[in-house]
Amino acid sequence: MHIWQDRTLDEALAYCRDLVEDPEFPTVRRWRESGGKVLGHFQVYFPEEIAHAAGMLPVKVRGAPLEARVAESRFGSYLCSILKTSLEVALSGRLDLDLFVTMPICDAARNLAAVWERNLEYPSRILYLPQNANSAHAASYLRKEYARLKEQIEEIVGREVDADDLRRSIAVFNENRRRLRELYEVKRDTPWLVSADEAYALVAVGGLLPREEHNALLAAVVPALRQRPARKQDRIRVVFEGGFCEQPPLELLRILAQSCYVVDDDLLIGLRWILEDVPLAGDPLASLAEAYLEKSSYSPVQHDLRKPKEKMLLERIRRSGAEAAILFAAKMCEPGLDEQVAYARALDDAAIPYFICEFEERMTGFDHLETQLETFVENLLFD
Repeated sequence: MHIWQDRTLDEALAYCRDLVEDPEFPTVRRWRESGGKVLGHFQVYFPEEIAHAAGMLPVKVRGAPLEARVAESRFGSYLCSILKTSLEVALSGRLDLDLFVTMPICDAARNLAAVWERNLEYPSRILYLPQNANSAHAASYLRKEYARLKEQIEEIVGREVDADDLRRSIAVFNENRRRLRELYEVKRDTPWLVSADEAYALVAVGGLLPREEHNALLAAVVPALRQRPARKQDRIRVVFEGGFCEQPPLELLRILAQSCYVVDDDLLIGLRWILEDVPLAGDPLASLAEAYLEKSSYSPVQHDLRKPKEKMLLERIRRSGAEAAILFAAKMCEPGLDEQVAYARALDDAAIPYFICEFEERMTGFDHLETQLETFVENLLFD
């Protein structure tokens, strides 16, 4: 029986929040103690099905709310917090991995695997997602990258991962994505039933649990959310944009939820990157590659001319029925800060109000930000 079972809805949600904020990674530790192997992957998107098919626990490495006391000396002071705290949890022994994989999503992350491998005993690898998603050769190239990754994973686990293994894992993750879409339907259609921080915890815990357990958790919690005895309040509907890599503190999302209904967002978008079921027939690696390119969301770190970021944000606002946008960017995040400028210009042209701010995962003291948000919301409500 899982820890969250036979608990009330509020207790299950509290369990998820506690797991997400716990820098000791207790679920990963229990997995290793039972003899399992762990693959840690950095933001934004990673094909977790491949690690899952090999019997590994794929863990999303997304930093932690702690001081990077040891890792600070391995990086320049001008880099974003998530790089430092991610390495910190590894160096301090809080997160013990068998393989670490990163993607070159920015100049800083491009060097992360090398820094990781110099400081830790297990291997670190880079997965090169297509730089030109519009190339006719992008899918075949990515399929080869996935095959290379599979071989590296097979070396770690000591066995071959065949097509049937991959298909079984794809089926598990198809269910997971469906259940996450159901959660976001609740956020969009009845946002008074689930707050921004609750929904975030329910998504984020998926990067810490075996995905079968996450599916069971969502299967129990989402129907319970729909039955929650909560009343609609007079709050503005907003879209949160800027959570594709470094994650805001849960306390920041709690503050946001006190003033607004967050009806859509790009928080942990990598866990929800693929928007449809991946086909089980045919070559599973080719199907995963095709889904990444053709059935996916958008992000500042994927360059796809078919998905201009400003247009996609406006579509997200329109589709969710939002009245305003909350534009956040992590401090020292070049892709995020660059997109803020483009987003703000597009929102101005569309006459959509927005609130803009920087954050970092180790933020404390939110009084000033809370006051600014309250003023922004009050101006909209009484305009």
